Order: sequence, then C-alpha cells, then structure tokens
Amino acid sequence: MSTGQSRNSNTLVVPQANQALDQLKYEVAQELGIQIPQDGYYGYMATRDTGAIGGHITRRLVQIAEQTLAGQSGFRS
Repeated sequence: MSTGQSRNSNTLVVPQANQALDQLKYEVAQELGIQIPQDGYYGYMATRDTGAIGGHITRRLVQIAEQTLAGQSGFRS
C-alpha cells in the first residue's frame, strides 16, 4: 500500500503532534544517513534501519520529556 498514510493503530493524544513526529522522523533519519522512501512504503527498508530510526526517536522524546519535567519541578540534574 503506497498511499503515504501510516497503517498503525496508535492513537495520538494530541492529533496535531503527527506533523512534529514526522518531522522528527526525517531529522533522525538524516542524522543516521538513512533515506526514507518518498512514497511512504517502508517494506523495502532494512529492519535494522527502521529500528534505528524508531530507537533514536524514542530516546529523543524521553530526553525532551525529562527536560520538560525537570523544568516544571524546578529540579535540574
């Protein structure tokens, strides 16, 4: 299916975050030197590459959350 639409069933709490997550995906892929398919079909990508992108996104989101929480509580590590 090459519609460019994601088929996963994850529901975002903030629907507007979808664009930010897509941007993050492209930034991480570029940093890793991985080319994301223009048609949105990931079936021909190596599992190692897609996993690397997902892992780096998760690390970055956790880092952002930690910084946000640290700023809200007044605690800095």
